[in-house]
Amino acid sequence: MGAGATTVAVVGCGYWGKNLVRNFNELGALRMVCDPAPAQQALARQLAPGATVVSGLADVLASDVAGVVIATPAATHYEVAKAALEAGKDVLVEKPLALTYEDGEALVHEAQRSNRVLMVGHVLEYHPAITKLREIVGSGALGDVLYVYSNQISLGKVRREENILWSFAPHDIAVILRVLGSTPSEVSACGGSYLQPEVADVTVTNMLFPGGVRAHIHVSWLHPFKEQRLVIIGSRRMLSFDDVRKKLVLYDQRVEINGEEATVISRAGDDVPFAGDEPLRVECQAFLDSMADRTQPLTDGDSGLRVLRVLRAAQESLERNGQPVKIEAVPDQAPAGSKGRGA
Repeated sequence: MGAGATTVAVVGCGYWGKNLVRNFNELGALRMVCDPAPAQQALARQLAPGATVVSGLADVLASDVAGVVIATPAATHYEVAKAALEAGKDVLVEKPLALTYEDGEALVHEAQRSNRVLMVGHVLEYHPAITKLREIVGSGALGDVLYVYSNQISLGKVRREENILWSFAPHDIAVILRVLGSTPSEVSACGGSYLQPEVADVTVTNMLFPGGVRAHIHVSWLHPFKEQRLVIIGSRRMLSFDDVRKKLVLYDQRVEINGEEATVISRAGDDVPFAGDEPLRVECQAFLDSMADRTQPLTDGDSGLRVLRVLRAAQESLERNGQPVKIEAVPDQAPAGSKGRGA
């Protein structure tokens, strides 16, 4: 069966769901949209005139669509995904996979038991610039990776059901784990709750990886300007991706230590071209391809669990005012330059 023969229902046509509705409709796979709100139902009919619009999940589960795409509030991800898997549907669930590691693990086990595709919407992993970035790191062009940092900051969309760590950081964590090909051995996080009690608006998460590589992630929805940047520092070169300016730049910059002298090698950065495909379109197509040929997508359930493992440790550290939390060793991911469904 080809990807064109697969059919999906999108559950949730709100802030992000409407983008999924548009993409799956344009890919010719959308058959149904589910949302209880009249305004969102009207939007769904406008975006996808040929799709059936329903208000209840039961209608989706009873239908003959092959896949369910979940863009509901994060607190509902587990229950909706579980119901869809038990109904025999393949599932693409927006990040995070669940709000607890245990719930995420249960979803992975259910997908394995029922032989269903379970994919997590870590859309940044499908960005053509990130694909190119992974290729460059995997080629060894940077030398040894020494340090990685990511900033994802802006002036809200403020959420109530999850804090900034769980809302923004999953994308950054997913990419950093993929690039480094391993899970951190230790995580610490600190932050502040300024707009709502006990809902962090700003966090900084530090990760220590085997071999001494470190990474940090700064996320905030309480910031005067927008920045989405990932920087990788290597022993020979440095690489920066600016998602706001849509630029990937390779810098031939490093510091060389000779005895007691330090020499700074600095040259102008070179723009690295990358494909102009919409990352969400690439992600949606990857889900359809996995549904069609029964292969695991790049951001499969296990990938979602690795992210949840880091989020769980970071949340625990956040609640302990930055005290480091150890993470047990787990099997490494594929190295940065390797291919995966949708990569």
